[in-house]
Amino acid sequence: MPASLVLIADTHVPRRARDLPPLLWEAVEAADVVVHAGDWVDAGLLDELERRSRRLVAVYGNNDTGVLRERLPEVARVEVEGVRLGVVHETGEANGREVRCAARFPDEDVLVFGHSHIPWDTTAATGLRLLNPGSPTDRRRQPHGTFLTAVAAGGALHDVTLHAVPR
Repeated sequence: MPASLVLIADTHVPRRARDLPPLLWEAVEAADVVVHAGDWVDAGLLDELERRSRRLVAVYGNNDTGVLRERLPEVARVEVEGVRLGVVHETGEANGREVRCAARFPDEDVLVFGHSHIPWDTTAATGLRLLNPGSPTDRRRQPHGTFLTAVAAGGALHDVTLHAVPR
């Protein structure tokens, strides 16, 4: 049975925004699985995402300390409808990312990462797909905040869609 996913990272709540945008909360509540690739900043958002999502897969980021590092791993691995997902916050510089990540995550089909706040969708020579949803709350040099949705079914990821968050 297909599973709907929401992929987010770099929320920085409440440092960069008081809350997630309403459009993203709607997607979270409708999704089968929510993946957060780190930089929460405050455990309050983790509590709220745990409460409002059916299944949460999450890691801590470089801006996460204390209770967030106690509650979350640095790397998460999970299988959703036959798709082997890895989640990590940092992958290093863009140059050489595919090669480095394929070597570090040889058993995954998809790697979700964050840190740069820049949406990213590439595939390594090994077939590992790398996805960065950007940031829904801290767009930095991007024209708008972003997050990703996708569908996992039959061992493959389908309908990967980048969503712009209205200002």
